[in-house]
This record gives sequence, structure tokens and C-alpha cells, in this order.
Amino acid sequence: MQAMILERSGQDLAERTMPDPIVGAHDLLLEVKVCGVCRTDLHILDGELTEPKLPLVLGHEIVGKVIALGAAVKEFQLGDRVGVPWLGGSCGSCRFCLAGKENLCDKPVFTGYQRDGGYSSLSVADSRFCFRVPDTMDDHKIAPLLCAGLIGWRSLKKTGEAKRLGLYGFGAAAHIISQIAKHQGREVYAFTKPGDHLGQSFAKNLGVTWCGGSDQMPPEKLDAAIIFAPAGELIPQALQAVDKGGTVVCAGIHMSPIPEFSYDLLWGERTVCSVANLTRQDGNEFFETIAQVPLATTVELFALSEANRALQQLKQGRIKGAAVLVP
Repeated sequence: MQAMILERSGQDLAERTMPDPIVGAHDLLLEVKVCGVCRTDLHILDGELTEPKLPLVLGHEIVGKVIALGAAVKEFQLGDRVGVPWLGGSCGSCRFCLAGKENLCDKPVFTGYQRDGGYSSLSVADSRFCFRVPDTMDDHKIAPLLCAGLIGWRSLKKTGEAKRLGLYGFGAAAHIISQIAKHQGREVYAFTKPGDHLGQSFAKNLGVTWCGGSDQMPPEKLDAAIIFAPAGELIPQALQAVDKGGTVVCAGIHMSPIPEFSYDLLWGERTVCSVANLTRQDGNEFFETIAQVPLATTVELFALSEANRALQQLKQGRIKGAAVLVP
């Protein structure tokens, strides 16, 4: 198979021809149709997530066609179209798994981190953690849903019944979740990097209620906010924007240090919480939900060999919506 390989943290990916992957009892062998490029991939590449298997094939937003099955696979058949998310496996026996919180598993396996992902022409995934994907959407439109969409969905659930919702960092996840939130009758307030006119124009075209820089206050107090940008300094900023009793949800897997802030920003029964990974139940709920939502994902396509360029453009904030690799 052809693959883009991370051989050492901090280095560009290397284009390699690799042996085809081995299929285990519960595995699917997939012909990769597309793989999304996620900010988590950048955190792995830059060494901010410190436990990757190396060498490693990045990528955990995979849409593929099943071309071989493990002996124990029952859920899928040859030729099926499936999606592969970040959570690639859990132990099933720790107290978190037994309580239905497999996103907090003590011994998780993550796609494109502890097991090879989808920056390749072939990929192997545990069938028990794969999803059937909508037949009505093209492969490249589905790819961002498998992480940006799923994590955004879990984050949105954390906001409860919030009517006025702030989204900090208007990229892949926010542009998906803003559409779902609007469909639910919520008001969406979009925050971009100060001076990011492209991002603000993108948000406005999706019909948000208000859009401004992350250094601005919204015209009304928010009921909740989700921080998608990996910037710790946004937490006190969001707390200032959220009304009493409101919630600030940190959606990223990595965040820069959070600066000191005065207690009055937290006082008033405001809550700060994080979102960790996802559960299969999240995925099932999400795909049931979007079947009822006229959802449009905005993507920029790159050849597999252009993975390094896609990652750099993502890091520089030059991707409108989501980047997707096409082997």
C-alpha cells in the first residue's frame, strides 16, 4: 500500500510503499476512499500528544470500502461503505467501559495514534468501532463528520438546552455543529481569530446570528460556549461572555496553558468542562440526527502525497472548513 508515514515527531511525513496490513479476527480491511485531516493530527505531528506508535500512519476520519473481513466480523459485508473514527477500540472491562463511558477507557486504542490510520491507500479498523455512513453524502463530505462532527456533537450535548451558543474557533467542527444548532432553534455566535475576515465571512455565510473576533464580547450574554481552538487564553474570555449558570465546554484533545483569571469570572455557578473522545452511542445518535438536518460540509481536497501541505495549511489557518486527503 501507499502511505504517508510519521517516522519521528516534528518531522514531515514521508511517502512510503508499505506491506499491506494484516487483518485480525474482528477487523475490516478497507480501501481508503478519503481521509480527513484533523487538528489532532497536528498535535501528534508536533509532539504535543506524546504517546504515538512510531512509525505511524496518521488519520482518523476515514471513509472506506470493505475489501476483506476478519473471521469474527458479523456487522459488515464485502463492499460495504464504512466510517472509521478516532476511538479505535476500548478494553470493555474497566469501570468506565462497564458504565457506558468507553470514551474514558483506561486502555483505549486510537486510530492514527496507537494504530495506523487513513493517510494511506489501505487501512485496517476494528469492525466493532466502525460506523455505517449516510448513502446520501459523498465520501469527502462525510470524512469531517467522523471526528469534527462527532466531537462537536458530544460538545453540543454538554451545553444542554442553551439557547444562545458561542463557538470559539470556526473551523471543521464549528461549521458542522453550527448548522445542527441552528436546526435545533439555537442562536449561534461565532468567534474567530481577531482580524480573520475569511473565517468571519465563512461563518456569516452559514447564517450565524453574530460573528466577531475572539477578543470581542457578543451583543448578548451567552448561555454556553464551546471552545474548539486549542488556545487556553480563550477560557477566561468565554467565561466573561457566558451568563450566570452557563457552561464553557473545551472540545480539544490538547490546549495551551490556561492563564490565571479572577474568581468572579467563574462565580455565578458557571461551569468549565472538557470533552474526551467519543462513544459509539455518540456516533449512532449523531448519524441519526444528521439524517434530519440539511447538512453541508465544506472541504478542500488534497492528494495523499500532499498531506504535508494540507497539514501546514491547517496549522496556518488557511483551510476553509476541513481538509480531506484522497488516495
